[in-house]
Amino acid sequence: MSYIGAYIGSLDQGTSSTRFMIFDHAGQVVGQHQLEHRQILPQAGWVEHDAAEIWERTQEVIAGALKQANILGSDLAAIGLTNQRETTVVWDVTTGQPLSNAIVWQDTRTTDFLATLSDEQQQMIRHATGLTIAPYFAGSKMNWFLKNVPAAKTANARFGTVDSWLLWNLSGGVRGGVHATDVTNASRTLLMNLETLDWDDELLSIFGVSRSALPVIKSSSETYALTDPHGPFGTAIPIAGILGDQQAAMVGQVCFERGESKTTYGTGNFALLNTGTEIVRSKNGLLTTVCFKLGDAPAHYALEGSVAVTGSAIQWLRDQLGIISNAAETESLASSVTDTAGVYFVPAFSGLFAPYWRTDARGVIVGLTRAATKAHLARAALEAICYQTRDVMDAMVADSGVPMKEMRVDGGITANSLCMQMQADVMGIDITRPLIGETTALGAAYAAGLAVGFWSSTDEVRKQWKQSRRWSSESTAEQRAVGYAGWKKAVERTLNWVD
Repeated sequence: MSYIGAYIGSLDQGTSSTRFMIFDHAGQVVGQHQLEHRQILPQAGWVEHDAAEIWERTQEVIAGALKQANILGSDLAAIGLTNQRETTVVWDVTTGQPLSNAIVWQDTRTTDFLATLSDEQQQMIRHATGLTIAPYFAGSKMNWFLKNVPAAKTANARFGTVDSWLLWNLSGGVRGGVHATDVTNASRTLLMNLETLDWDDELLSIFGVSRSALPVIKSSSETYALTDPHGPFGTAIPIAGILGDQQAAMVGQVCFERGESKTTYGTGNFALLNTGTEIVRSKNGLLTTVCFKLGDAPAHYALEGSVAVTGSAIQWLRDQLGIISNAAETESLASSVTDTAGVYFVPAFSGLFAPYWRTDARGVIVGLTRAATKAHLARAALEAICYQTRDVMDAMVADSGVPMKEMRVDGGITANSLCMQMQADVMGIDITRPLIGETTALGAAYAAGLAVGFWSSTDEVRKQWKQSRRWSSESTAEQRAVGYAGWKKAVERTLNWVD
């Protein structure tokens, strides 16, 4: 074999926390450590992270995972990175310090700037990038830095998504760190052309971003750099995989072929459908994005639908309403009733994402009667997760022409058996959950391991996937139609309340 270490490390930098996981050749976890970081909310609609704090947490979780696994950095054959996508960092290449807090993907401060783009510019952006015009993506965040952080205009400034920030630091930082990203993260910036897989000069001009400040775009699976021996690993290890978190989950779920899909249930929901090497442009409000590019092989593309509020709706029941004390209670509370008694809950707290893309939508609860209880509301919250997912998956089927027979799922809410059974019933298909649930970190590990020969091929990786649970639909076509019609009526209320 061409690798030295017996394990693969995976750095998973998420919206609320950072963790480092260590996998063996069978894809089993042998060590991990996780730490949260602050959520900085300066004003309404603004969400920030301290990139320096994230780098500190990164070093701490690497040390913690190595200690738990009782191994050295030199026991790792390679490491992979996966990250919260779209969150944008600007830093000084000479000092290594961030020039501002990172702007998080949830942040909406650039809405007004995007509204100034002409119809012609918006059409060009959509076609070139496969994305919609939304503050969600990184390009307008970079534009904000350039307008509001004076040092961001200097030659020493570097821009990147979180993967670039971590790669630069891990590979030496001011001592010669490598400034690169992969195609999946670059495809979330509004600055990369889907066809050329490179920064697009016209897009750069629209957003005012200099190519020289941006990372070099590479594949998702290759050796980008070696870790700095003075860094947390204490030795030089290949950094050999980078994937945005949702694309990493696709690789972790071994969705390597056209027509394979997964949905990750987290703070929000993210569903992706592999469309193979074909760029499928959505007519139903979905995003077209890069799924992965493994080394020299052609890029695979995906249709993506994102739901802003799913798991965070359960947090709302806990933190704002106080009807549960922890998320796990939702299942038993919702199970205490057989249906929602006609109650629908649309948790459009920050607008609606795919397939509606309405930032002005607001949450509603409809169908209330005196008989409604907190149990009905809890069940309606779980149903909302399922209906929002169906909205996205129906759009994917319409765009791709590929019928969906089953859906692979991962993320925290998949531990809720009632919710997953409801998901199967709402969609009329099988829902399947993998044995190894850490699919995001595992996907980054697979990308790195494939690059250095730790795993020989995607076929070898595919054989490692095992199912832990399957839910089959128990609903009739009529039940699904009636329930979904009620959901659509409820969604109309969220869209019309501002009119």
